[in-house]
Amino acid sequence: MESSEQKDLIYIVEDHEVIATGVKQYLEMSDFDCDVFLNLTSAREGFAKKVPSLLIQDVMLPDGDGFEFVREIKKQSDVPVIFMTARGEESDRILGFELGADDYITKPFSPKELVLRVKAILKRVSSNTEEMPEKQKFTFDDESIEIDRIAHKIAVDGESIVLTAAEWRVLLCLIDHEHLLVTRSQILEECFDYASESYERIVDTHIKNIRAKLGENSWIETVRGYGYRFVGVQE
Repeated sequence: MESSEQKDLIYIVEDHEVIATGVKQYLEMSDFDCDVFLNLTSAREGFAKKVPSLLIQDVMLPDGDGFEFVREIKKQSDVPVIFMTARGEESDRILGFELGADDYITKPFSPKELVLRVKAILKRVSSNTEEMPEKQKFTFDDESIEIDRIAHKIAVDGESIVLTAAEWRVLLCLIDHEHLLVTRSQILEECFDYASESYERIVDTHIKNIRAKLGENSWIETVRGYGYRFVGVQE
């Protein structure tokens, strides 16, 4: 008898058919459902019908730029994203993470490693509300932040703001270590499964974007040379 448990759906947007098919086969062997899209036009049609559990996105497509497509998607959904591309420059990786990517893999890559990263991201997404209060409220200098972990909502002084999936994880990481120093490497490990110094600039980029969205108040303190600290007081 087949299991009634619903499988996670993965979208693969990749114009190289051999690569797309190989990735699809490896993911299906790991019990995922997969849909392949060879261009952005068909990927948009797929998203219009159903939002997947995770998106694996190439950057250079025949009908457009994968970065811009993810920017477009992120306005509508916080779907986790892995960029899978030949563009391995640091500036490209940073742009990918600025757009809210959960991971960035350069070609050539190991399909087995990709599957492991997919599993790690989905596990993190499904468990990021466990063991913590569903709703929390923090104050600092007469301002307040209200967080609903289940609904993935955050409001500053009653006004809702939108964070990318990566920004949400980084902010919760700081909040969960309230008033404690959190190093850049710790944020990388807890939020992105990385521990490489080459990625630490990505943490700074996410912090900069989060601060801009939280407003003028200094909710996140920089501990120069080490990392960051969330300074809100929980009510």
